[in-house]
Amino acid sequence: MAAPWDDVLRDKPAIREAASVAVDAALLEGVLMRTEGEPNASDVVNYAPFTLLPSAVPSALFEQAYAVQQDFNLLVDAISQNKEFLEHTLASTIKVDDFTAQLFRIHMQVLEEGLAQSVFLGINRSDYMFDCGVDGTPALKQIEINTIAASFGGLTSRTAAVHGQVLKVLGKSKEASHLLPNNPSKGLALGIAKAWELYGSQSAVVMFLVEEVQRNIFDQRCVENELWNRNIRVIRKRFRDVFEKGSLDDAKRLYIKLVFFLADGMVDLFLSQNWEARLLLERSRAVKCPDIATQLAGTKKVQQELSRPGTLERLLPGRAEAVARIRATFAGLYSLDVGEEGDKIAATAIADPDRFVLKPQREGGGNNLYGEELRQVLEKIRDSPERTSYILMDKIKPQPAMNYLLRAHSPLQASECISELGIFGVYVRQGKEMVMNRAAGHLLRTKAVEHADGGVAAGVAVLDTPYLV
Repeated sequence: MAAPWDDVLRDKPAIREAASVAVDAALLEGVLMRTEGEPNASDVVNYAPFTLLPSAVPSALFEQAYAVQQDFNLLVDAISQNKEFLEHTLASTIKVDDFTAQLFRIHMQVLEEGLAQSVFLGINRSDYMFDCGVDGTPALKQIEINTIAASFGGLTSRTAAVHGQVLKVLGKSKEASHLLPNNPSKGLALGIAKAWELYGSQSAVVMFLVEEVQRNIFDQRCVENELWNRNIRVIRKRFRDVFEKGSLDDAKRLYIKLVFFLADGMVDLFLSQNWEARLLLERSRAVKCPDIATQLAGTKKVQQELSRPGTLERLLPGRAEAVARIRATFAGLYSLDVGEEGDKIAATAIADPDRFVLKPQREGGGNNLYGEELRQVLEKIRDSPERTSYILMDKIKPQPAMNYLLRAHSPLQASECISELGIFGVYVRQGKEMVMNRAAGHLLRTKAVEHADGGVAAGVAVLDTPYLV
């Protein structure tokens, strides 16, 4: 997957000049993050980390990823409505994973009371890598689907312009013109605006439920501004604000009518009041994104269960073509449930850990285990029910390529890198009717090969732009 500027990588003076231009271009375009030292203040900011050059992506696999996104939207929505499937699939996990168990308890309580919500908004991002098989032919393989940690739709909307400027400086104007337009922030805002419209109140507002530390605020502001441009009011609140000030009226209307979770990752600081706030939100008529059933649909245990023969067919009856498109993206996924099947795959992974990735139920990057660490953890829990809080997946092996990863206060040096492609999806359902279902843009993240796991928010990967080859 060679890009047409591999020659430039050997021209050190040109690279230094291009890096200087790239940083200024990122600042001009608003590819920004708050600093680690002042994560909640915008008076001193810096550029978000990004690659100096766009990375080559096979055009056929890029098109395949886009083509299957509407299918994944339908699948996530179908799972969220299937109480029996979630109950069966997560039965072993909720015994050993407290976070998933808390979510599941709220889900069941809300179902028992009866859903007040009638409009459902889903924003997800399906992430892939390009697996090079024995013959070296790359294939699209899904890493995960994020139903809550689907960030960077805003900053990636601005990254292509930076890379276009870099290519022009390097004498690659023709190649710069081939970079694809990409604006996930607009696509995501369209979904939120449709949900707001269907809620049926001109006084309703969109609430971004945010974390205590907000380094990635500019990414979120991109989506916010799209909504303000449509005259939809946006506010930002934390769980503690909802706990302290939130209430429902007799019709289960929340004091703020639309809720949109936009977090860089899973909110791990769930104190008891945070769970109370989450329950209050779920019991309300407000449009949650995601609602708790959709968040459960994004767990790794659900991902593993989907790979079992016949599961997709049961969830998407009469959609054979969609099932085939989805299944073509699956890597090998294996259960670690207690029993003969789980015992066998655990032993296989302990014997050959480099073949696999050990994945807990969390989204957001930085949680997976590889190699010797995988072996040590599995050996520790192989005879314990705790192992059911994980799944195993075949390790995807992409072809590395050289690039420069630009980070503030870091030296300029070439790195051997691998990339991960994410496709944003957005859908809106009213009752049983799907009123919007679309792909909303893409995100390419790249990291040095020595880092096994972690995204941009985790400080490992950087923003990138695909150059189709």
